[in-house]
Amino acid sequence: MSSAAHAQSNSSSPYSAFGLGLLRGDQLPQYRSMGGLSTGVRSLGGYSNINVANPAAYSAIHLSTFDIGAYMNRTVLEKGGATEGSGNFALNHINFGIPLSQRSAFSFGLMPFSDMGYNYASAMSFGTADTTGAKKAFAGEGGISKAYIGYGVQFGKHFSIGANVSYLFGKLNNISGIEYPNQVGSTNSRIEHKREINGFNFDLGTQYHTLLNEKTLLTIGYTNTLGTKLNSTASEIATRISSNISEGTINSVLDTISAFYGNEAQITLPMRHSFGFSINRANTWVLGADVRYATWSDYKDGSSLDEQSSFKDSYGASIGGQWTPDITSIKYWNVVDYRFGLRYDKTYLNLNGQDINDMAVSVGVGLPIRAQPGIGAYYKINLSAEMGQRGTLSSNLVKERYFNFTVSFMLNDRWFQRYKYD
Repeated sequence: MSSAAHAQSNSSSPYSAFGLGLLRGDQLPQYRSMGGLSTGVRSLGGYSNINVANPAAYSAIHLSTFDIGAYMNRTVLEKGGATEGSGNFALNHINFGIPLSQRSAFSFGLMPFSDMGYNYASAMSFGTADTTGAKKAFAGEGGISKAYIGYGVQFGKHFSIGANVSYLFGKLNNISGIEYPNQVGSTNSRIEHKREINGFNFDLGTQYHTLLNEKTLLTIGYTNTLGTKLNSTASEIATRISSNISEGTINSVLDTISAFYGNEAQITLPMRHSFGFSINRANTWVLGADVRYATWSDYKDGSSLDEQSSFKDSYGASIGGQWTPDITSIKYWNVVDYRFGLRYDKTYLNLNGQDINDMAVSVGVGLPIRAQPGIGAYYKINLSAEMGQRGTLSSNLVKERYFNFTVSFMLNDRWFQRYKYD
């Protein structure tokens, strides 16, 4: 079960066992390194950036933009004085932004929506004289991806709107069983519950932007993710398995107890809201904050084994910013973007009477790459590091400390233009 749970997952969190797994968010590294600040952000410096979290910001894209990145995670779990660490690495995103006019642009790409990956066990007891050493084992793997296309347009001098249409798809696999590791010849039991999930989701966004003075821009934003329904096709198979004879031995399936396939159901996603603002001093600094709220008490999944009554409405906040010392300087480190942020979320989970909170501090840099003379293209490498904590040691739960590192390569260029002189 251990090798299966980590083979296809980008998570190592026991809290990913619930719902659709750990939600990854729509922020690219340049926004994630500011604590996830994005709702009220229209632009960052002199480059065009793709702000998927608020499609109204697409209207600020003036150059064709390409952004591709990879993700690395290191997680340390703690419970009862014991700790265990693990890591994951995967391609994170590939996004495009294409301007259609001076006031409109569209974007499309592929991003992670959620990750599931966990593996843990708890001891069972059959009385004071029990010597079986039986344990309940739980594992899970999988994830959901998001393919999207969106459009943003500016009306007048101060108002922009946008929308994303997303197709969510993926597989989630939950495994549970009872094992007797000290009893040679005994039979273990295992239940494997698989879900294939797909469907459409919609994001709406708006931004109001106005100059406070000649060089300072105020942007106020709002986004709404509609509570749409996804399709889920579930299968479940319960088996009896032989116990391990020695370390590394592959368990053989003795027989199948029960099985069903193709159980179709629907998943009702919660409606999510986000409000934010930012103050942008042209090519120098950006400061802002976001608040968010989601009605996870409305979440329903007819194909899940979760106790969904424990899902609560979630809320959170982010503050962050970016500083560029001197964009006109000939010294390289003066034209680098330095980013920082703080994030707090009360997640939708309440386990053993405890709210599961998630908080993190993040930092990052945007490293420009000087283009060759005469080439109208601009390049930047964005690095984001996020250090956080999820969960608690109270009520026999697990405290999770994690380090997320994301690197991306971003290109700004003029595509689809016919030049008069070559």
